[in-house]
Amino acid sequence: MAGRREPGTGLSVRDVVVRYGQRRGHAGTTAVDGVSLDVAAGEVLALLGPSGCGKSSLLRAVAGLEPVAAGTVAFDGADLAGVPVHRRGFGLLFQEGQLFPHRDVAGNVAYGLADRPRAERAERVAELLALVGLDGFGARQVAELSGGEKQRVALARALAPRPRLLLLDEPLSALDRGLRERLAVEIRAVLHATRTTAVFVTHDHDEAFTVADRVAVMSAGRLAQVAAPEELWRAPATRQVAEFLGYQTFLPHDDGLLAVGPAGLRVVDGASGAATGGEVRHGVVVATTFRRGRTEVTVDADLGAGEERLVALADGGVPAVDDKVGVVLDPRGCAVVPGQHR
Repeated sequence: MAGRREPGTGLSVRDVVVRYGQRRGHAGTTAVDGVSLDVAAGEVLALLGPSGCGKSSLLRAVAGLEPVAAGTVAFDGADLAGVPVHRRGFGLLFQEGQLFPHRDVAGNVAYGLADRPRAERAERVAELLALVGLDGFGARQVAELSGGEKQRVALARALAPRPRLLLLDEPLSALDRGLRERLAVEIRAVLHATRTTAVFVTHDHDEAFTVADRVAVMSAGRLAQVAAPEELWRAPATRQVAEFLGYQTFLPHDDGLLAVGPAGLRVVDGASGAATGGEVRHGVVVATTFRRGRTEVTVDADLGAGEERLVALADGGVPAVDDKVGVVLDPRGCAVVPGQHR
């Protein structure tokens, strides 16, 4: 199968620090602060976090585009210190695919294959275009492509030389949500089909959960948690991680804090509340929104930590603004966060 290679130790990052503006007498700004992580051969790891958390700086340090102030970056056991970008054997894919407008689609995909025989180049281009869903697009001009098609071509071009590691920096952020969701599924399928080791940077947790085998959450230049998507969602390590993932409120719990997620609160009547076995709290409706096949009701309610503005799901009729409603916790949408710290 395309892209197969012998298993190796993959990417190893140890205590990496990246600083900007460092000069004599000025320490500069620390963008990455002592990060250590591993990416196994064939694994897809997402670096997830808000803008300014250091995720793109870390990716650029791995690529060799930013100097490492401290720590090491190694691949398959070999230290990459002093190895220039073009000799690391890594592929890069950014938000804008940066396709060459003077080349057709096939010419773009073949760009990194100049040293290969013509027949081999043509076979590899056709193979990758089929893999990314663009079979028969080889003669198309870049200007004729949609945004999603351009990113598919950029992905094919990045994969063409069979990179040891593919680094993707917010590759879908310029696209509309529906297209981003479809392409995230496709990118995961392509990376797994080619057994490509990859690091995928994003601020969108839905994207990260869709594409990656494991997700590394970054905050203020440090790693906050690294886990498989389901484990990360079900067991966030800190309140800070839970808040970033979208948990909306936190209640005292025997083992720390009960984090209430976006599907962790439901609007009920008295009978259905009793049936769930949960305690019914009362709130006042502020707004209702129908989104993605479900009704979300914004309520002002007190779950035990003071009145807050929260979102609850309505399974039955849609209440009106200013209606008084009952709300109950749904344990399936909640998680226990250890400790009381933020």
